Amino acid sequence: MKILSRKLLHQLSFKQAISRHTYSTKKISDFGQPTPSSHPQLMMEGEITPGISTEEYISRRKRLLELLPEKSLAIIAAAPVKMMTDVVPYTFRQDADYLYLTGCQQPGGVALLGHECGLCMFMPEAKARDIVWQGQIAGVDAALEIFKAEKAYPMSKLDKILPDMIKRSSRLFHNKLTATLTYSDLETFQKAAHLGKVSDLSILTHELRWVKSPAELKLMKESASIACQALLQTMLHSKTCPHEGMLSAQVEYECRMRGAQRMAFNPVVGGGPNGSVIHYSRNDQKIEDGDLVLMDMGCELHGYCSDLTRTWPPCGSFSSVQEELYDLILQTNKECMRLCKPGSSIRQIHNYSVELLCKGLKEIGIMKGDDFRLYHQLNPTSIGHYLGMDVHDSSMISYDRPLKPGVVPRHGNKD
Repeated sequence: MKILSRKLLHQLSFKQAISRHTYSTKKISDFGQPTPSSHPQLMMEGEITPGISTEEYISRRKRLLELLPEKSLAIIAAAPVKMMTDVVPYTFRQDADYLYLTGCQQPGGVALLGHECGLCMFMPEAKARDIVWQGQIAGVDAALEIFKAEKAYPMSKLDKILPDMIKRSSRLFHNKLTATLTYSDLETFQKAAHLGKVSDLSILTHELRWVKSPAELKLMKESASIACQALLQTMLHSKTCPHEGMLSAQVEYECRMRGAQRMAFNPVVGGGPNGSVIHYSRNDQKIEDGDLVLMDMGCELHGYCSDLTRTWPPCGSFSSVQEELYDLILQTNKECMRLCKPGSSIRQIHNYSVELLCKGLKEIGIMKGDDFRLYHQLNPTSIGHYLGMDVHDSSMISYDRPLKPGVVPRHGNKD
């Protein structure tokens, strides 16, 4: 057998051997995040992030420029790295506005957008030690080549270039939630703020992010599909493992196995009375026989979130009282779904749900009279919120705003 193997190996031409060696050592540029060349199984040519094309990112910036006043400048900082301990970071999640406009999924950068400069990105400079420990990061070359910035500089030059740009600007916009001392400590920025020339950029970016593009809607449907499948599998699993922590672990496992990068938030898994704690997060209790479990969960797929809530009896079946209350909520949900259309608002849908639930709760004897304050003690939540790159997306947009095609409201009776 060994002799036969040697003969077969000798039959391979030198050219074939070189070809195989070249294939196995093919060098692909690493920019610190997936690209079509590094992750062809995930991305198509012409995409900056999975599912979102270069053209769409450029279009987003053009639309923001249309909202920016003449001679104004937008300053958008990447999200900071948050630390669990002095040496252990939490998993990084990019600021939604920075990601929406640049496509960069990495920390440490500051982007500028203006009528004169277009997109100008200041990028972190990789140090040899950091590359050894954390891998490559996107720098100036990536800003120009991948993110299609008109100009790009290393972060070390920000304090030399930005002050002159601020002086030439009549008004500044920045994301207050991710403001970094890198630019906010600049004398020119502080002077502009003192003169009332600095505004919150979220007023404009949330307006853009409120209406989703076809590509965004596709990613959101995929995210919701993953969450639905994961939740269904977890429900089937719950009879054998009726414990909040195990169900939380199961639903996260199911989401990640289907391609989600992370959970949209820490799952709420409340058995019995814990299910009435709106943002219950301990998930440390055994679910007793006869109790219901409420699970509020969602996952994130390539920057887009899903958000679902379901209640079920893991250890058996609904009691008659539980079934009556569950059916009331289910029928209310179905009626409110009819209002989820252009022209309606989240506020209108919420108010309608309160009317239906109050009527039903009185009929089954839980509520007495027409005091809506009692209902709000029982359920202080809204029927929904906007959904997108953040779980509570476009929070600057009023719930009184009429819905339009492309807007995604999260509909349910938990949040």
